[in-house]
This record gives sequence, structure tokens and C-alpha cells, in this order.
Amino acid sequence: MDKSLYSLILMDDVVAQIDRLALRRGTNRSALVNSILADYVSMTTPEKRIDSIFRQVEGLLSSDGELVPFFTPNRTSMSMKSSLEYKYRPTIRYEVQLFREPENTIGELTVSFRTQSQSLLAATTQFFRFWKRLEDAYISRVYPGCEARYGMQDGKLVRSLSLPQNRNYAADQLAEAISAYVRLFDSQLKGFISGRLSPAEIEENYAAYISSGPVII
Repeated sequence: MDKSLYSLILMDDVVAQIDRLALRRGTNRSALVNSILADYVSMTTPEKRIDSIFRQVEGLLSSDGELVPFFTPNRTSMSMKSSLEYKYRPTIRYEVQLFREPENTIGELTVSFRTQSQSLLAATTQFFRFWKRLEDAYISRVYPGCEARYGMQDGKLVRSLSLPQNRNYAADQLAEAISAYVRLFDSQLKGFISGRLSPAEIEENYAAYISSGPVII
């Protein structure tokens, strides 16, 4: 949805109240006025769609206790935290960003953690690389012409989030797809680091995931 500059004549007292409300909601005057007017004419803005998706992700992930979601309204990203099954149980952080006007991708997932342990860093890097190879093989097999874009460095992975071509998910379906992917990634990472899951078992779990739907690619 395009945005343009418009001039409005408003009462100073009204603008003052709008600014106070915008501050409390963590947004700005223009965004709040746009949201109010969209509500009045029953229009769903990209921001409201993102809020709806994140609220549902928060509800879905809060129920299992493995991931702790953090959602703030009027933001294009939300985060989740989890603990690795490793000695001092280091925290791993997931951040999902959704694009206001998606084109080839709907957003990005960032996985990050901080550690001084070289052995843990090596293990997570090994998992990240294995996971990428796994996804490259299965996504191209199940969804020809599609791929997930990756960026990796020590203790951090950034992955594009897309939908299968020619499919358009409703907000609740998209929330389920995002939640399912993050939950899967988190469980397989923990299983790999702890030694509970072998690479063959992780591949089997991923194959089962990608044969179900809705699926993030």
C-alpha cells in the first residue's frame, strides 16, 4: 500500500492527545492517525496484519513452554527465547521480522546466541550448516524453483522466510506456519547439541515437517 503526504487541519488539543497516545503505544503521530482512520473505514493495514500474525504466534508458542515469546504491538518484529540443553543452559534468541510490503520473501528469521565456549560455538555452527544443506535438498525437491536464503556467522544465522509460490495464507495460517518452523528448528537444534538426535533422525523429522502444511520456505 502506497503512502502519500496529505495536509489536514486539526485542533491543537486533538493533536496533543494523539501524540500522547502514540507515545504510549510506541508509534508516531502519522502511523496512529493512519491506524485510527483504517479502523473507521474497516480496512486492514499491513501493520495490523503483522500485529494479528504476531499475536497469534505469541498464543501458539506460549502454550508449550519451550519458547518464550515477546511481542510488542506496532512493531514489525517479535522475538522468542529458549534455553539450550548444554551445561549452563545458554539462551538462544529467535527474532522474526515481517516485511510491510513483501515481494519475494515475507520476512526473515534471525537465530543468535552469545557464548564463550568454543565447543558450543563449533557445535551450533555445525548444526546451522547441516540444516542449510538439509533445506537446500528438500525445498528444491518439494518446491522446484524455490530456495531459502541464508547468512551465517559465528553464533548467528539469518534465514529468509517465504511461502510456496502461488499460495496466499490467511493471518492465522501464517502464524501457524511461523510457529511450526521456529518450534521445529528449536527442537532439532536442542536435540543435536545434546546428542539426543542424530543427523538421520533430524532429517527424518524435517522430511515429515515439509510434507505437511502450511510450510515456510
